[in-house]
Amino acid sequence: METLDIDPAAKSAATVHDPVATPPSVHHPKSRALLRRPSLWLIVGLLVIGGGVLWYFWPFDGAAPLYSTAVVERGNVESTVLAAGIVQPITYVDVGAQTSGTLKSLKVKRGDKVKKDQLLAEIDPVLAATALTAANASLDNMTSQRSVKQAQLVLATLQRARNDTLYAHQLISASDRDITRANFDVAFADAASLSAQMRGATASVNTAKANLGYANIKAPMAGEIVSISTLEGQTINANQQAPNILRIADMDTVTVWAQVSEADIVRVKLGQDVYFTVLGQPRRWDGKIRQILPTPELINNVVFYDVLFDVSNPDRALNIQMTAQIFIVLAQAKSVLLIPTAAIGNATEGSETKIQVLKPNGSVELRTIKIGIKSEISTEVTNGLGEKEQVVIRAITPQGGSKSALTARKGP
Repeated sequence: METLDIDPAAKSAATVHDPVATPPSVHHPKSRALLRRPSLWLIVGLLVIGGGVLWYFWPFDGAAPLYSTAVVERGNVESTVLAAGIVQPITYVDVGAQTSGTLKSLKVKRGDKVKKDQLLAEIDPVLAATALTAANASLDNMTSQRSVKQAQLVLATLQRARNDTLYAHQLISASDRDITRANFDVAFADAASLSAQMRGATASVNTAKANLGYANIKAPMAGEIVSISTLEGQTINANQQAPNILRIADMDTVTVWAQVSEADIVRVKLGQDVYFTVLGQPRRWDGKIRQILPTPELINNVVFYDVLFDVSNPDRALNIQMTAQIFIVLAQAKSVLLIPTAAIGNATEGSETKIQVLKPNGSVELRTIKIGIKSEISTEVTNGLGEKEQVVIRAITPQGGSKSALTARKGP
């Protein structure tokens, strides 16, 4: 067959001018990119709009929530009444002055431990010594007068006896006999009166001696000097009242005064266990309630009752007026099943309530349980749960909100 040869220049010209051929702009690379760019942006815009609509109208409530759970574990729990109180000595005595004068010397200082009958202070004894001297002088004077009166009584006795004999023999008149008898009666009365005055003078002497002894103030009990109210050089007037000089307290055992509100006092009984802590010390002290005072105290329009219990304090770790945070134990249980109190809401002790339990497959079961002792943190479960099960405290939705365990819906 015969082949037709075409000149390359003619071929190119034919291609350019061929009316049936594809337009040159279609085959140019830049022209194709320009045609694709509007389509790409259109697709991207449609995807963004569609995603937003899907996000807005997607039923997220149908998704399973995330759960905040707690494991059922064994432990100890106690129900308590919380109160505030102060530390006071179990016994104390205010030592005062029973005689007037200037406080000459003070033998002790705050914090000193003293024994019974130990010398604590001295009052200037000048006034007491002067009073004793005057009392002794008065008694001596009366003693001399009594000697005179007794001699007169002896003479009157003899004269009465003699005149009675003479009158019996009719040697004197009845008038003379009556005079001697009257003289005897007067002498006897004078002697008796003086004897009574001497007893009063003796009492004055004894009082003066006692006052002189009171100038030396001694400890009436063993204990610790906790306060001093009178200093050396001060004048003491004991005529109207006995002024306090210092206070001795027994700090080996202290009494804690707890103030319990009227809303809680009905649950507090004698003999209940109680413990407390003080500021700045992690240590815990234990005791038992020994007294509930019947008269309340009104503080800021709130009625409080004083509840007392004693605590041993041999190491003197507790001081007077320390503030105590007190826990009165109403009930307690050891090694029992516990769940967080937040999981049961407002359910009361001994009641039944419904809680949600998270099963191993991720579903939630609504279960009835019986609770025992309840505290602010943990609650005892007496029936309805097993150890290591997980209870739902609250459900957390994908939007970030949460619902309580009692209102959250079940999972799938």
